[in-house]
Amino acid sequence: MDKNISKWSAIATKKQRIRKSVFGTAERPRLSVYRSEAHFYGQVIDDLKGHTLLAVSTISEDLRAKAAELKPIEAAKLVGEALAEKALAAGVTQVVFDRNGRRYGGRLEAFAEGARGKGLQF
Repeated sequence: MDKNISKWSAIATKKQRIRKSVFGTAERPRLSVYRSEAHFYGQVIDDLKGHTLLAVSTISEDLRAKAAELKPIEAAKLVGEALAEKALAAGVTQVVFDRNGRRYGGRLEAFAEGARGKGLQF
């Protein structure tokens, strides 16, 4: 089997297993993260309504210029800080963290530290 196919099928299996227990409500929405090779994305989702409450990424207009100059881990931390600021402004203080099938480390850990540093609880 091709290495990339087995890698993505393993991530998809982990993602399904995690999503069985991670569920966002209006009081405590789900904080879902996605990382590609070049960019990092985070969004806060109310699963009961099926709505994305807010989203931030390295390609957002307000972060694009700053993130382009930073290393990937620093850019992920910047995205976490920006998302926490927007969430707190929207009245969201607690979230459920959804790793999206990825290991907690590297850019994912930096994102979480940035969000926690600005006051988001998970």
